[in-house]
Amino acid sequence: MKKFFAAMRYGAVGAAMLIASAGALGQGTDTSLPIPRFVSLRSDEVNLRTGPGQQYPIDWVLTRGGMPVEIIQEYETWRKIRAVDGTEGWVHQRMVSGKRAAIVIGTEPQILRRRPEPGAPPVARLEPGVVGDLKECKGDWCRLETPKVRGWLTRAQIWGVYPRETVEN
Repeated sequence: MKKFFAAMRYGAVGAAMLIASAGALGQGTDTSLPIPRFVSLRSDEVNLRTGPGQQYPIDWVLTRGGMPVEIIQEYETWRKIRAVDGTEGWVHQRMVSGKRAAIVIGTEPQILRRRPEPGAPPVARLEPGVVGDLKECKGDWCRLETPKVRGWLTRAQIWGVYPRETVEN
C-alpha cells in the first residue's frame, strides 16, 4: 500500500491534467450528478481501492483532508476519483464531500490578489500544493480562502475547477 500526500510541485503536468480533466460531462448512474465533477476529501485518511468495494485491495492511502479530487465514475455507493497528480482509485461515497476546494499548481509560488484583476494588490504568495476553499469563480478568476488568507487566483493557477465552470458558494 502506498501513501500519497498531495503537496508536491505540479508544473506542466498539473496544467495538462487541468485541461485533460475537463472532458465531456455525463451523468452519474447512481446519483444523476454530473460526471466528471470536483469534490473534496472528507478525512485525513482515505483508502483508495483498486475496485468499487471493500473486497478490493487498498492501493493508496490519501492523507490530506480537504484536498480536491475529481469523481470520474460511480458504482452504487462507490466513487472512482482522480487526484491532482493523476492517481485514480475507488473510495466509498462517505469519504468525499460536496464542499469545493482547489489546490495551487505550477512550479513557482502564485500571487493571491485582493481583486480578480492582474494588477490588483497582492495578498500573499501561495506555494504549489496549498489547498484552499473554492468560494467562487467568475471569468478567468477564482476566489480562494485558506485559514489565514483569502483572495483571487486565475483558473490556470489552480486545480479543482473546470475551464468554463461557474462556482458560487
